[in-house]
Amino acid sequence: MGFHNLAFYVMDEDTIGHDDVIGKISLCREYISSHPKGIDSWINLTRVDPDEEVQGEIYLELHVVDNQQRRMLHCHVLEARDLAPRDISGTSDPFTRVFCNNQTLETSIIKKTRFPHWDEVLEFDLDLEADEVSESSEVSVVSVEVWDWDMVGKNDFLGRVEVSLDTIQKFPATKGWFRLLPFGNAEEDTGGKLGALRLTVRLCEDRILPSMYYQPLVELLADSIVSPTEEESITPLAMLEEVSSVESRQEVAMKLVKIFLGQGLAVPFLDYVNMREVTRTTDPNTLFRSNSLASKSMEQFMKVVGMPYLHGVLKPVINQIFEEKRYIELDPCKIDLNRSRKISFKGSLSEDQVRESSLELLKGYLSDIMDAIIGSVDQCPPVMRVAFKQLHKRVEDQFPEPANEDVKYVAISGYLFLRFFAPAILTPKLFNLRDHHADTRTSRSLLLLAKTVQSIGNLGLQLGHGKEQWMAPLHPFILQSISRVRDFLDQLIDVDSENVSEAQPRTLFHPSVTIKEGYLHKRKAEGMGLVTRFTFRKRYFWLSSETLSYSKSPDWQVRSSIPIQRICAVERVDENAFQQAHMMQIMTKDNEGQLHTMYIQCKNVNELNQWLSAIRKASIYNERMLPSCHPGAFRNGRWTCCLQSDRAVRGCSRTHSAVTLGDWSDPLDPDAEAQMVYRQLLLGRDKLRKTYLEFSDPGTAPEREERSCDISAKQERSPSFQDRRMAAAARLLDVIQDLERAHQAFERREREEGPNHSHHP
Repeated sequence: MGFHNLAFYVMDEDTIGHDDVIGKISLCREYISSHPKGIDSWINLTRVDPDEEVQGEIYLELHVVDNQQRRMLHCHVLEARDLAPRDISGTSDPFTRVFCNNQTLETSIIKKTRFPHWDEVLEFDLDLEADEVSESSEVSVVSVEVWDWDMVGKNDFLGRVEVSLDTIQKFPATKGWFRLLPFGNAEEDTGGKLGALRLTVRLCEDRILPSMYYQPLVELLADSIVSPTEEESITPLAMLEEVSSVESRQEVAMKLVKIFLGQGLAVPFLDYVNMREVTRTTDPNTLFRSNSLASKSMEQFMKVVGMPYLHGVLKPVINQIFEEKRYIELDPCKIDLNRSRKISFKGSLSEDQVRESSLELLKGYLSDIMDAIIGSVDQCPPVMRVAFKQLHKRVEDQFPEPANEDVKYVAISGYLFLRFFAPAILTPKLFNLRDHHADTRTSRSLLLLAKTVQSIGNLGLQLGHGKEQWMAPLHPFILQSISRVRDFLDQLIDVDSENVSEAQPRTLFHPSVTIKEGYLHKRKAEGMGLVTRFTFRKRYFWLSSETLSYSKSPDWQVRSSIPIQRICAVERVDENAFQQAHMMQIMTKDNEGQLHTMYIQCKNVNELNQWLSAIRKASIYNERMLPSCHPGAFRNGRWTCCLQSDRAVRGCSRTHSAVTLGDWSDPLDPDAEAQMVYRQLLLGRDKLRKTYLEFSDPGTAPEREERSCDISAKQERSPSFQDRRMAAAARLLDVIQDLERAHQAFERREREEGPNHSHHP
């Protein structure tokens, strides 16, 4: 929230020394907002102008004092925070230069800090040479510039703030944090000489109201499931599906799944949408093949609830495939004999030998994959098993004929294999199984494996009827696996529905489920006086929804643990604190209220961001989170960031809550999810009215409106299907209108009160 700029830097990696910047692209918030459908284009790189590379804020107090003889401007420069590092040490030597009324004054220089404290008052005579400068534009502006002092060469610009004198005179106490801005030089377009980046950027911004405003909508949606009607087409959920666009259906499905998970109603919700789909399907071969709300909801449900399960099943074999990088190809049109040399030390193999070798490798990988899947019944989350059990029953009831014996299996395997396991094998990065996409060779191997798993999930239907006859050597393996898959699915749905609880407020996973794990370097608590390289120890970390634990290795029996509820900040650490890059700090508070800090080093910036995001999401609902912290360390009797000597002094930097959203470990956010559903209903409101409230019989507009408004009375007199449709639609439209009015009221209040952030002219 509150970002002003989005910048992309294209770097040239250097093994020794600092990486070089090739060019950058900078997009301001206003520009991104002006493209509501998003930006999708090639954008030329521009040169990096040091005067444009500014960041941070400065705290100022500005007021005009009228003495008997003179008018004076008091500019109180207190402190700055998060300034850009300009020196090789990762810090700066900042001072402030203030211009007013043709006068220039400077603060002292604070060495080696990005968080300087000046606490100096600079005074300007506003009546000095007033006659000579009255026509000058400079007289009406106070300009505050921050610079990095250099002993040799030019000083480096760190940013500036301009405030009009009129503003200062109108508001006696003009004070607060001011964002530092660049000089505003127009970026020079190099005409593509530095290259270009293709970017897809979209800003999605919405106001989230307090929970009480969404409760009627959530209750109405839940009524579709808790109190189903005989005419399932007139429920609020059915209406939502009807008015939501195909493009938005996946997002709508994800939000609904999370809403009902939070309500403990995910299984009844899935049963409801699946039943609608099944009863509307006449040809069993087309069941769940479209992108309906049912198919998208089941798909999103598996991704949200089943991701730890997927990782446990597939990760070992996926890692093996990535590490071995074997050349595998069955298609004669794509076999490259030059690539096959690495298969044999005797030189190039023939095409038949490549196919034979590839077939054996594929069978080996497929055996590992199928063994892992078929042996995973007990690993599968119980709530998923119950959902599949109910789906099996609905399909069996709809298609009881002996000829359709396999349909109830294909319905489940179509989800589990075709929409879960096979896509994860094809693109492991999208399912967080790997940090990077596969190279060309491994990608081809994954594609052949995913095709085979897909055929197994289809229970061999249409086997041999496609164009890819070169897959025929795998058909015996596929046919052998089908009976194993049926047995696996029978075991999977053999679960007691009554004993499965899905109500887990705010968290989707059992406390034992590992959200993230891996090796990190932990700083020894007693190592402040030691040489830096001796103070870090390699430890294996596990993060769950309840604890952050670590030990010497994954197999080590003794673990140390930090309860997640004690975490009160998760922040980056400046490089100059320990002369180490990619560091973060985890601040916790014990039962006595004492603060403790653990310093951790990650191997690169991506790993740092992943751990920051994961721990912040796990602790997002913690109480008493800290508003500020020190991005440095307390060493040699002072903080390395702000140079303060008091260890208990207030943090010099704001804490952050930014996380990377869009993966399986996202926390439940019922209000944001309900807001998205409301937005979809708002977009489809006209369609709702037209479909459910307009009449075909004649009458004037006022008469039609009167009939629409008098639904309840009419329903009592004649409870026809049409009346029930209208009543249900009217209730939903009322809820939409109430939410719309609430948004309008909040918007009016915001306009009246003004923006709730620091002053900016």
